[in-house]
Amino acid sequence: MACGGIDMNAIILALAILPVIILAWYIYKKDKYEKEPFRMLLLAFFLGILAIPLDIFVVAVINAIIPGKTVFYSAFFEAGIPEEFCKWVLFMLVIWRNKNFNEPFDGIVYACFIGLGFAGVENIMYVFGNETVGGALSTGVVRALLSVPGHFLFAVIMGYFLGMAKFRPEKCGKYLILSYLCPMLAHGLFDYLLMLSSAFSENNLEWMGTLLFILFIYLDVKMWKIGVRNIAKMQENSRIEHNNKIFRDIFKS
Repeated sequence: MACGGIDMNAIILALAILPVIILAWYIYKKDKYEKEPFRMLLLAFFLGILAIPLDIFVVAVINAIIPGKTVFYSAFFEAGIPEEFCKWVLFMLVIWRNKNFNEPFDGIVYACFIGLGFAGVENIMYVFGNETVGGALSTGVVRALLSVPGHFLFAVIMGYFLGMAKFRPEKCGKYLILSYLCPMLAHGLFDYLLMLSSAFSENNLEWMGTLLFILFIYLDVKMWKIGVRNIAKMQENSRIEHNNKIFRDIFKS
């Protein structure tokens, strides 16, 4: 695509990946006490990319077993349930026992890089799936404001509980269940309200669509508050763990 000498493909690509870069940098800077190795962050990001074909396979299996066409089905059985499962299972297979997952905040860092890897590829697929430049740009803006931050927030929730599970072994089972269940429910409800709002608006029930969109915005703001609180709490937990490691090293020496 070119417009007046401007390479629109480059602009659209930048629009698709810029929110991913911003949020990745944000969570990286929040890791105060022991920065994760760059290779591990790249690995986590790659796991998010790998989750895309895995998700396609899982959705195909779900559709073969329990096919459905409702908004609820699309939001939960084609988005929330399989997408969060794929991210979670790859985290558990590759990151969970890695020696670099050695403080509570690391759960959030790695989960976010997995989530942003997934969101980045999904974003590129959506924006370049449009037939017009205008459609690609509008899709990119909407997804930059809603979808990519959504994946980031689901990952914060997942990473919070994974960090709790790792460093509170007496409650590991409970937190592992919550590390999948909570982001899955948040993702499903996020998509459900947005899809239902759009469906009502397209069927001449704008007032209902507007009401649901307001409810969606409330949920989005609520998730940001929870996300910020979880980040702060795990930063504090990591500070305590970091200080404990210093004391242990002193006594060992």
